[in-house]
Amino acid sequence: MFNKILIANRGEIAVRIIRACREMGISTVAVYSEADKGALHAMLADEAVCIGPAVPSESYLNIENIISATVASGAEAIHPGFGFLSENARFAELCEKCSIKFIGPSSKVISAMGDKANARKTVKQAGVPVIPGSDESVIDEKRAQIIADEIGYPVIIKASAGGGGKGMRVVERKEDFEELFIIARTEAVNSFGNGSMYVEKYIEKAKHIEVQILADKAGNIVSLGERDCSIQRKHQKLIEEAPASSLTEEMRRKMGKAAVRAAKACGYTNAGTVEFLLPDSQTFYFMEMNTRLQVEHSVTEEVTGIDIVKEQIKVAAGQALDFSQEDVKINGHAIECRINAEDAENNFRPCSGKITEVFLPAGKGVRIEHCIFHDFKVLPFYDSMLLKLIVHDDTRMNAIRKMQSALGELIIDGITTTQDFLYDIVHEERFVSGNFDTGYLK
Repeated sequence: MFNKILIANRGEIAVRIIRACREMGISTVAVYSEADKGALHAMLADEAVCIGPAVPSESYLNIENIISATVASGAEAIHPGFGFLSENARFAELCEKCSIKFIGPSSKVISAMGDKANARKTVKQAGVPVIPGSDESVIDEKRAQIIADEIGYPVIIKASAGGGGKGMRVVERKEDFEELFIIARTEAVNSFGNGSMYVEKYIEKAKHIEVQILADKAGNIVSLGERDCSIQRKHQKLIEEAPASSLTEEMRRKMGKAAVRAAKACGYTNAGTVEFLLPDSQTFYFMEMNTRLQVEHSVTEEVTGIDIVKEQIKVAAGQALDFSQEDVKINGHAIECRINAEDAENNFRPCSGKITEVFLPAGKGVRIEHCIFHDFKVLPFYDSMLLKLIVHDDTRMNAIRKMQSALGELIIDGITTTQDFLYDIVHEERFVSGNFDTGYLK
């Protein structure tokens, strides 16, 4: 097992990893930007190293500075969290070359599955159903339009190296395709440094279901069940729950097995997520594979009792999973709400400033992953998520009631957040009944 791990991230996920390491008896090194000097993760870690100015490209995305901090601190491994460098194949490769354990899959797997067009091709060969679309990535808008015409409209243009809704456009009419393709490709180049795109049939009304997997270096792969992530805005998830209440047991087994096949097909190790779209109760399609820890991993932890972050660390250290698929049991229901520093009444405008008061709900089955405190400054340079509010109970309805209560107790003053918006959703009839899909917020 590692003696010291550097966390190449910030915010609530850095705090989450530090706590897991502390419980495992592992020392931690936090990295922080000049703007994050007083951040919670920098204060909680055993050591903290400044890696650059506030701008992410000069700090949290600065590979050379992070590698240097790891070597200088004597850390043996790096946990990338999610976002930032978590799916950067070059970063993982440099860690390998510097004899630093990257807590995630290999650089080759990140590269292979990070190219969404290649990922489609890989899982399709493994017998996993994929959405009708291009089998190869394309750069030229003329070639892409031919593919779109063959598929039939509406279609969705996606960045092969993309994620988080960037480099993505829905095209309803042939006349709009070329312009939207160029816009999406430009956004992809600016966001990921890669203009490779692919085109798929756009399924407007579907359930977005993802399956959490864990895989060790001995070839053992298990599914930890699924999460429903259909409540989202512009492809950004807002509410997630586990298990997905809309699935039959037969569909649940099929999707779990398909996720494991996808992971085996690419030689996957560590924690990962296989994402699917379900246009109806009998059909599912592979969307993509996320080669990292997901924001919503917490709901899976709540219903399985498995600490995914600790398992990531164990696998990276060369340990085999000490449980099998038969050992994984789903208990009760968990729901997560992401509280963002955004103004929902003004087109979700990001809000920065100082938090003047904080009151966090508590009680049996209430979990909060956060990095905020009294007088905490919400900075304009980074992701707007402030905290994740997670509840767990024996049934979905009881979990909903618990979330309604917790959101009603939460106080974050000084800035505008999405708390009230989420409070309205969890009281809304269609959400409560489970009658929603990815088009719900639209």
